[in-house]
Amino acid sequence: MGRIAAKTAPPEYDSFFLSKVRIMQPVTESNGYVARFTLGEGDLSFAVKDTLDIAGFPTRAGCPALAANPAAEQHAEVVATLLGQGCVLTGKTTLHELAFGVTGINSWGGTPINPRFPDLIPGGSSSGSAAVVAAGEVDFALGTDTGGSVRMPAACCGILGLKPTYGRLSRAGVMPAHSSLDCVGIFARSSSVLRRVLTRLALPVDAPVTTLPAMGFIPTATSDIDALLLNFLAQWDLRPQQVDLPLLGDAHRAGLTLISRENWQAFNPLLSDDRVSADVATRIRAGASIDVAALNGAEDIRRAFTAQVDARLAKTPLLALATLPELPPTLDEAKDPLSVVNLTRLVRPFNLSGHPALTLPAGTLGGRPVALQLIAAKGQEGLLIQAAEWLAERRRR
Repeated sequence: MGRIAAKTAPPEYDSFFLSKVRIMQPVTESNGYVARFTLGEGDLSFAVKDTLDIAGFPTRAGCPALAANPAAEQHAEVVATLLGQGCVLTGKTTLHELAFGVTGINSWGGTPINPRFPDLIPGGSSSGSAAVVAAGEVDFALGTDTGGSVRMPAACCGILGLKPTYGRLSRAGVMPAHSSLDCVGIFARSSSVLRRVLTRLALPVDAPVTTLPAMGFIPTATSDIDALLLNFLAQWDLRPQQVDLPLLGDAHRAGLTLISRENWQAFNPLLSDDRVSADVATRIRAGASIDVAALNGAEDIRRAFTAQVDARLAKTPLLALATLPELPPTLDEAKDPLSVVNLTRLVRPFNLSGHPALTLPAGTLGGRPVALQLIAAKGQEGLLIQAAEWLAERRRR
């Protein structure tokens, strides 16, 4: 590109979802953007989720309670870096309200149409960023990933999504200001673009590899999804060792506990009236009841699970598993809150542990996308890009 001028709920949530969650709001179609403009000059175009500050524009996070927010005074640090490295910003994108949801459905900010699978949810919370990349509007986009919010929409839209190691990219100028789980992540249609973006963010990737290191596969999705993924890998003579992370389910539940409490702390001031949608407001309020014992228990699981993942990666430097444990639902199916509760089961644990994770498309079942998730040791985003490049090269042959 040339230069551009300026269905089973987690145990602790069963009663909550069954008794309190409202039916999702009506779908309002969107092309993925909430504001379009041009900033910068260079050879890579990008868009950013409307939880990242852009100087001169308000950050509203898809929420009417923030409609009157003043314009940001400066760019989020990661955006400023990209603008200084030959990237052109084309606008801000919509999201699931307050980045607290998995479908991407937003009746106020707009629900982006999934460009490749228009009957399906775009995925959340970084729905608009995924949609504009899948539609070819930009070379890449930024989102945030607190519990799978980059990897899930990437999987739903049939593109790549990278969640870096926790703390690897600056969150200065990102809403909410404080999170022990959230990361700025990157969407792209190709691993080559991911390589270029990481290089511009001062996270250079080593030269492409001719062989991949040992890989372990965690069979934890539905049987047909796991079979498709194993067949996908077998095409390239990859037959990973079957491995287990016994605390994976506990890590998912611990992540839910922490995000619930942290979102209560961040957003409860917005609940003084009814401008936050009923579904999101109910889930924010649920965080108020999480006590110190529950938080301490979640942190105990964080430490134990992180050690477990580290030990496994010391033996097999790549871990592979499904991104989503089941097929993405249609927009109509997602009106039932129970249809989406389970979708974060395989992504959220790695927010808890802080390990880098990459999702890439691996095929379809019944016309719905299936994605492979790769996990590497902390600080090894480059290995994930190299693995994605290795797979992409063989698919082109």
